Amino acid sequence: MTDSRAQSNVVGVAVLLGLTVVALGAVTASVGSLVETNAAAADANRVASDLAAAVQPVRTTGVRTGSLAFTDGRLDTVERSIRVLDDSGVILERPANALVFEAGAYTTTLLGGAVTLGRGDGGRFVRDPPITADEDVLVVGVPVLDGAVVAGGESERVHLRTRVTHTRRDLGTGTYGVAVETTRPGPWKRFFAAANATLTSRDFDGDGVKSVVARFPGERAGYVVVHRVEVSRRG
Repeated sequence: MTDSRAQSNVVGVAVLLGLTVVALGAVTASVGSLVETNAAAADANRVASDLAAAVQPVRTTGVRTGSLAFTDGRLDTVERSIRVLDDSGVILERPANALVFEAGAYTTTLLGGAVTLGRGDGGRFVRDPPITADEDVLVVGVPVLDGAVVAGGESERVHLRTRVTHTRRDLGTGTYGVAVETTRPGPWKRFFAAANATLTSRDFDGDGVKSVVARFPGERAGYVVVHRVEVSRRG
């Protein structure tokens, strides 16, 4: 009887130790995942702030330098387009392109002058796009990125050089819309909805990336200002 009870105690202790080890492993994995998530979020926030400061297509003219810093992630230039439409269809199309930084589940995007931060296809604007609409006038700023920037790895500091020029085009009076090609439509939809635009989506070029199409009601004077940004990575 005594031996049986002793063996049972030993088995019980072994089981408890095993459960403790499993529990500690789960906690360690959970803590590690949380640390990685927090680090990715911090990188995405930092890059959003750096991008907004380094690339200012509307406010500046000429040459400007800036830098982006992150501990782990990847920065790429991707093809995106912005279009302006009237009742007959597309009247202006520019390959605006975008700078996209990815860290874990978090993404920071510079597109059309706007800086977006968040997860998935949602997120929020850190800087709004340079588009102004009122009852009489629509002014569409179209920042166009020329050049490519690619970077990735740990403890990166990417130095950027930008050169900005501006071209203004008078569209006359009409009924206009704006289409922005993006994989993160949420912030754009909210921005255009707040400007009283009617929203649809459309894949204009068949590449699988849809555009948020915003149609503004009524006739108004239309203007487009193309902000051409030559962007390059300095050593």
